[in-house]
Amino acid sequence: MGRMSSEATEALIPQLDAVDESPGAAALRARSYELLRAAQGALVADVGCGAGRAVAELADQGVRVMGIDVSDQMIALARERWPCGEFRVGDANALPLEDGEAAGYRADKVIHALADPGRALAEARRVLASGGRIVVCGQDWDTLVTDSSDPELTRTIVRKRADQVPSPRAARQYRNLLLDAGFRDVTVEVHTGVFTDGSFLPVLTRLAEVCCEHGAITPAQADTWIADQRERARADRLFAAVPIFMAAATSP
Repeated sequence: MGRMSSEATEALIPQLDAVDESPGAAALRARSYELLRAAQGALVADVGCGAGRAVAELADQGVRVMGIDVSDQMIALARERWPCGEFRVGDANALPLEDGEAAGYRADKVIHALADPGRALAEARRVLASGGRIVVCGQDWDTLVTDSSDPELTRTIVRKRADQVPSPRAARQYRNLLLDAGFRDVTVEVHTGVFTDGSFLPVLTRLAEVCCEHGAITPAQADTWIADQRERARADRLFAAVPIFMAAATSP
């Protein structure tokens, strides 16, 4: 996982919280836990665990969970929020686990952030025992739908924001990536999140801000677009839809 600056991590935290607390998010996480099929006491690695919510939820089900994140800052926050959880700093390409040590591997909103997803999935296969389960979940950054007063600018923002992601189309590649890594019984589901209130504003705001920071749009364009989204939220007219791809497979 690529390391982020302290400022970038601080900006990411409210976005992750907004997504985790949005309608349907708890059900989506629960579905990922179902697909893991983890037995009581079995070790699951939650890779890219962020602030640790999934670690706590899986632990409540009697699963032994190790939350792993490349960010010291995220791990510190996770330990603060969930003091009973097990958290370690670690990289998706070099996990702090022995060969075949884990019964499950989960990565939510992680694979697209990696420059080489195939390398991370090869590492996942290394740490999984035979018959272990892997579940990867995330969005395809080219397929975010947002209503706005300027569709052309919105298309530019979505496309240019995708260009800033290391592997923006990894989600549509999940099945092939898992097959290429040697996994079997690969399944893929799509769950579309629909957002219509101000809780999603930090995510939309950040879309435009990142594009502006990279020179893809002007500050005036960013300000106008963000103001439009804020007014839509105020008037109960905000609309965004994000297809979330969830793939699962078994280690040979």
